[in-house]
Amino acid sequence: MQTRTAPTSYTSPDRQDLDRLLFSVAEGDQNALGDLYERTRGAVYGTVLGVLGNAHDAQEITQDTFVQIWDTADRYRSQGSPMAWILTLARNLAISSLRKSSRSEDLSQEQWQAIPAEDKLTSVEDRAVLQDALALLDKDTREIVLLHAVSGLKHREIAEMLHMPLPTVLSKYHRALKKLKVQLEGV
Repeated sequence: MQTRTAPTSYTSPDRQDLDRLLFSVAEGDQNALGDLYERTRGAVYGTVLGVLGNAHDAQEITQDTFVQIWDTADRYRSQGSPMAWILTLARNLAISSLRKSSRSEDLSQEQWQAIPAEDKLTSVEDRAVLQDALALLDKDTREIVLLHAVSGLKHREIAEMLHMPLPTVLSKYHRALKKLKVQLEGV
């Protein structure tokens, strides 16, 4: 099996850069918000999509996340991971949206295709295979995999964000990888 490296758009943006951007946004710098959006929108969208399972709603909540960042950046403190702070906002908005709508759906083919094209993780064919493989995972496990693989969060950060013990996150992640490997090798 050929090893693929993740495109640079999927590596975690530099912490100092994100800190600087968040502090600039807090000062009302719209250009900093645009730069922050460009650097983090794929991770935010992936996180929200993992929670909602609906591409249209995920796009709306992604936009709402950046509006909330604009409104609350002055509350940001450089104590932890800036990406974890951003993704926590996104996840909380997504969960709030789920509670309001009281629904959760599996991704349709059209919704899967709506994942931002500039995040060239996979081809259209690979997306279909990945969709089928990810559908085998329960919602919590799928969210852990997406937070780590797409958003680039460390397992410790995921555990904090999801309010789960670190061993639980690690266990779910490694079991998911085994399950996905078996599924994908059979393709």
